[in-house]
Amino acid sequence: MPEADAEFAGSIPENYDRYIVPLIFEGYAQDIARRAAALSPAFVLETAAGSGVVTRALAPMLPPNATYVVTDLNQPMLDYASAQQGADPRISWSTADAQALPFGDATFDLVCCQFGVMFLPERHQGYREARRVLRAGGRFLFNVWDRIEENVFANDVTNALADAFPNDPPRFLARTPHGYHDIALIRSELEAVGFTDVVIETRAAESRAPSPQVVARAYCQGTPLRNEIEARAPGGLEAATNHAAAEIARQHGRGPVAAKIQAHVITAVA
Repeated sequence: MPEADAEFAGSIPENYDRYIVPLIFEGYAQDIARRAAALSPAFVLETAAGSGVVTRALAPMLPPNATYVVTDLNQPMLDYASAQQGADPRISWSTADAQALPFGDATFDLVCCQFGVMFLPERHQGYREARRVLRAGGRFLFNVWDRIEENVFANDVTNALADAFPNDPPRFLARTPHGYHDIALIRSELEAVGFTDVVIETRAAESRAPSPQVVARAYCQGTPLRNEIEARAPGGLEAATNHAAAEIARQHGRGPVAAKIQAHVITAVA
């Protein structure tokens, strides 16, 4: 994975939370939060927290005496997430690499991660670290996107940009967010580092937006896809966004739009 695929800087955090979170992340965040709360954890670690959509959903569901450590490798994203969260003495914020967690062995009852493991250069190491910091019997709960063809708007944007940049198509969405969808591979990698009782559920949902422009802006300006576009066309971000919006309008209409999204939700026992 290119280093730029994990770069959420500049205006990306704000655009991510404003556009992409309501488009594709909020429903899955509520799902992760419900699953996490049902485990009644006392010590929770969240990795790759992004703009804090899971944190905002899960914190109200945890008991008053819970300890909730929220981490992300990207300081701009962590700063944005903490600024959106109300004061809560149960929550602490820490810049941390999920592949080298700065916490002791057997510290947490639950490690959760929403759509983050796809960005790890060394997933095996990230899985080892999650298992290391979990107590015996603790749960690792995370989700990943299914293949891009099952996520219609992401596929539409990728195809539109391939048309706009035929000599060097931006492939961030297919390569990274939607590049880790093989259920057998996910299971084998978790079991290889010692996780047991791996349960994988494929969960389809619907992505909705008030207009094609909102969808295009979400993907083109609220994710590292922006970095790929600007590398190919300095000053051409708006033009590329508009091109993607036109393709979505062609496929889905010019008013409110909706399309399928799909992800795998995984639980494993340490």
